[in-house]
Amino acid sequence: MNEPLKPAASGPDQSVADSEKAASRVKKLQEELTDHSYRYHVLDDPIISDAEYDRMLKELVALEEEYPHLSTDDSPTKRVGAPPLDAFETADHRVPMLSLDNAFDTDDIQEFSKRILRMLKSDQQVLFTAEPKLDGVAVELTYENGVLIQATTRGDGVTGEVITRNVRTIASVPLKLNASERSDIPEHLDVRGEVIIRQNGFETLNQERARNNEPLFANPRNAAAGSLRQLDSRITAQRPLDIFVYGVGFISGTGYATQEEMLLALKSFGFPVNEHIQYAVNLDAVISFYTRLEGIRDTLEYEIDGMVVKVDDIAIQQELGQKIKSPRWAIAWKFPAMEETTIIRDIRVQVGRTGTLTPVAILDPVSIAGVTVSRATLHNMDEITRKDIRIHDTVLVMRAGDVIPKVVKVITEKRDGNEIMFQMPESCPVCDGPVRRVEDEAAARCTNFSCPAQLKERLRHFVSKKGLDVDGLGTRLVDQLVEEGLLTAFGDVFTLDRHRLVGLERMGDKSADNLIQAVREAKNTTLRRFLFALGIDHVGENAARLLSQTFGTIEEIMAAPFDDIQAIHGMGDKSAMAVVEFFKNPENQAMVRRILESGVVLENDSMASEEQEESAFSGKTVVLTGTLETIKRGEAKALLEQKGAMVTSGVSKKTDWVIAGTKAGSKLDKARTLGINILDEQAFLKMLGT
Repeated sequence: MNEPLKPAASGPDQSVADSEKAASRVKKLQEELTDHSYRYHVLDDPIISDAEYDRMLKELVALEEEYPHLSTDDSPTKRVGAPPLDAFETADHRVPMLSLDNAFDTDDIQEFSKRILRMLKSDQQVLFTAEPKLDGVAVELTYENGVLIQATTRGDGVTGEVITRNVRTIASVPLKLNASERSDIPEHLDVRGEVIIRQNGFETLNQERARNNEPLFANPRNAAAGSLRQLDSRITAQRPLDIFVYGVGFISGTGYATQEEMLLALKSFGFPVNEHIQYAVNLDAVISFYTRLEGIRDTLEYEIDGMVVKVDDIAIQQELGQKIKSPRWAIAWKFPAMEETTIIRDIRVQVGRTGTLTPVAILDPVSIAGVTVSRATLHNMDEITRKDIRIHDTVLVMRAGDVIPKVVKVITEKRDGNEIMFQMPESCPVCDGPVRRVEDEAAARCTNFSCPAQLKERLRHFVSKKGLDVDGLGTRLVDQLVEEGLLTAFGDVFTLDRHRLVGLERMGDKSADNLIQAVREAKNTTLRRFLFALGIDHVGENAARLLSQTFGTIEEIMAAPFDDIQAIHGMGDKSAMAVVEFFKNPENQAMVRRILESGVVLENDSMASEEQEESAFSGKTVVLTGTLETIKRGEAKALLEQKGAMVTSGVSKKTDWVIAGTKAGSKLDKARTLGINILDEQAFLKMLGT
């Protein structure tokens, strides 16, 4: 990289020389930063680090402040924001930004296709483009001779608010169109797109707002909308906004024959175009793509709420025309709702395996995405306070995939004065034991280790599939055995008496025999499974594997000092301390000895285990990020572990490989910064030998 421009001695001639040098340096920095932004946001192929980019931008900001006449509208410095406006101006769209009609099922989409053929008076097949319907904020970007001159919101479809200064702060919006790839830059170009905030950026934003005691955003769309409508664009510049473009409004100087041709042109100009788009496909392919898109919805880094279907041929689009508020050539095929409004009838407290008290909202049952939801987690008292959640409140509840439903926001306008404030109990609702809130943690915990609620949860974890895998010992039976006094500790699992089992309700001879046999089989297990089954805080599958691979026996682990455990590659400080504290407890030591005395045999499942194979991944720490197209994340993790790898969730200097799918995001960026080996999906599968 060139050295920054340095100040020189004063004098008339020197001032002219300095100004000329500054102009040359500013021009070079503007061009290089624009190119680096294009490589990062469109090509996903950066060639400099974030730190180096920031240094170059800082130098450019300083030069443009010293020589204001060198600052142009397309300069990358416009991304840092400007002083606040008194209010937004408005501007008309040269081509109205229409809304879309909705489809909700296959019948609707088939009728849409038939309607098009009727209007065209044709029985020939029409091809479509199908793309994700992004749940963001629609904007229009206006370019004159390749330079961004205005940005507006959709508004009422005819007139929108001018938000140019805010949009310029979005790093993925080109301030000047890329002319290196094509020569057909339009004289005038109105580009339509959706401004979004990705999930990881949204979570970070809300965490920061929580630390500052600011109201949390309900969802990424609301956060994006609020960010775009900031009168102070310096605030917008601090928000993690992104954009995908999907079409054009008015255009002069060139034209396009199909949606595909248009979007590929926009991508070459420097605009981000969504990777999940199907071009020129028939109706059957559209329907199949909807199913596939709904299936990967929860794996995407941004929110989508359906699929947009458009006639691919732009000449046919023009022939079909539009209605008053919507085009006849496009439709939005919505996914089943993931959010619904309901009422909190009560708030009850559940006690988990580690004694954590979790408040749960009891709801008026409501159907969300085809599932009846009657409960939603409220996490902890801090969450209830932040969102000001009360019994009898009307709330917006969200469910995404298999994630436990949660209360997104309170609809305060619905309050009528009958709402009741909730207080966390000072004693455990199950055992009446004392409740303590750990310093620096949001959770309140029951401190009675013998609490029946904790015992049930600990036993369920102990015999679970990833634990000792005792077939037939499910949730209801565990509850029954605890209530009958047959299970009071882990060791009781291995001394269950057949005759007493037969006497239980719904437990016959055959069921009792099957359970005793399952317990007998579970006595032969691995050290890794056993460690996981114990339910030690901060010790999940990976930590259990690391411990078993490093020490080999339970006796060695029980006697290991903190420094030896903490030194294990991939083992965190919290996990190491939790292991030491757990085995330092005499009651826990006695519990482990009792289990072993009952006949449990722990196999040494170190890296030499038959479960693992020698490979390029043996002994390596691997991180999976992004969306894998040909293999599920869980399958990839299992294959890596079979090959002897340790799969972790965070990228650090200790990471050996990062396997990056599409739109890998911040983990991939960090891996590049740290110089970590990166594999795409194809290279990963080749190394696996699949």
